[in-house]
Amino acid sequence: MAAAAAAALGAEEPELCLELLPTDPLLLIFSFLDYQDLISCSCVSRRLNQLSNHDPLWRRHCKKYWLLSEAEKTQKNKSWKSLFKDTYIDLGRYIQHYATLKKAWDDLERYLGQRCPRMIGSLKDSVEERELDAVEAQIGCKLPNDYRCSFRIHNGQKLVVPGLMGSMALSNHYRSEDLLDIDTAAGGFQQRQGLKQCLPLTFCIHTGLSQYMALESVEGRNKYEIFYQCPDQMARNPSAIDMFITGASYSEWFTSYVHNVVTGGYPIIRDQIFSSLSWLCRYVHDKGCVATTGDITVSVSTSFLPELSSVHPPHYFFTYRIRIEMSKDALPEKTCQLDSRYWRITNAKGEIEEVQGPGVVGEFPILSPGRVYEYTSCTTFSTTSGYMEGHYTFHLLYYKDRIFNVAIPRFHMVCPTFKVSTTPRETGHDECSVIEEDEDEDSTDSDDYDGPRLVNYSPAPSHCPRHT
Repeated sequence: MAAAAAAALGAEEPELCLELLPTDPLLLIFSFLDYQDLISCSCVSRRLNQLSNHDPLWRRHCKKYWLLSEAEKTQKNKSWKSLFKDTYIDLGRYIQHYATLKKAWDDLERYLGQRCPRMIGSLKDSVEERELDAVEAQIGCKLPNDYRCSFRIHNGQKLVVPGLMGSMALSNHYRSEDLLDIDTAAGGFQQRQGLKQCLPLTFCIHTGLSQYMALESVEGRNKYEIFYQCPDQMARNPSAIDMFITGASYSEWFTSYVHNVVTGGYPIIRDQIFSSLSWLCRYVHDKGCVATTGDITVSVSTSFLPELSSVHPPHYFFTYRIRIEMSKDALPEKTCQLDSRYWRITNAKGEIEEVQGPGVVGEFPILSPGRVYEYTSCTTFSTTSGYMEGHYTFHLLYYKDRIFNVAIPRFHMVCPTFKVSTTPRETGHDECSVIEEDEDEDSTDSDDYDGPRLVNYSPAPSHCPRHT
């Protein structure tokens, strides 16, 4: 008996094996596995194959990667695993991008469908893989998977106004950017010096402005970087093109834009998304940029206009949208009229300019309880950033001798990151044309702005302190 006990103690314990676990614990473990691990488990043994095919396990993956709903499963009358497999066969190369981009498109359609139905009606149906492959063969470059994935959902939009990628109106300057379909984008593919291997993503039929995506790392650009072109206006070489960067990848560029739209970061006015840049500054509103004086509240949103800006010479054009609102609880006798404005403008060098003038944009608005007045104006800086603050002067309509000031909060304007051209500039001392708002190169209040105009500029050596 003692010998039997010793033999039992000396016997090796059975080796632990995943297959020896009961079904329920195994299914619990499988519920934490990714789809690739489930597929690997199915190749181990007959039992693990059966368990990895347990349909509820694939429900999570269908929702996570393909955003498939219970209603779609019922409609197609398929198992979760079959749905996952069928979708993977069609879109498997985009599995790391699809859910993010599909959610962005769904959010955008849901939000704009209620507010800008005409814009949603301009969207084109998805393209097939063979069409994207044909474009790659046509341009001789590979398209990034996130870009391809987006066009498997929607093939851009028709060239219409308003454009899906935002609109901007300022006096006689107007821009509305369309998201180009794949064929139009391929037709605009660039091979010329300064824009080598760049694919246009957007186009404005009013200004001819486009945002481009670099398909290769050439001429100082990172691969898949997105930018606005900005010709070097002090160079003799027309291929010397500076760039205002708007995104590091298509996915980042598009999803950040959608986020700003659906969270109300970009206001929708007259059936258009009023905006300027596709990355950082589309009438961006800082929630702290609000000032209240008595019953009147002033808030400010700002935007950068790349098409009216240049790096060489340093000329950075900003627009700002101001909202002036009187509380609906104010007394009727508080009704007042704006008489004048005062601005204190400071550039990045700390240089200060003070400007004052009658009214705003040629108007003298009257505010009564509950009324809102909004207007858009602009300013320029010779530095990459600056800020403005000031006040409006009002008088009461019922007591015209009673005059008071209403504070305008300080608001900052910052140029997006830019890169200078790596193409030889061959700079000379000849005169060249640049866009100037008025004779002063530096900041200036433009509430009386009547649009950009071309003037002669004699270039002088200059250094822009902010560049990549």
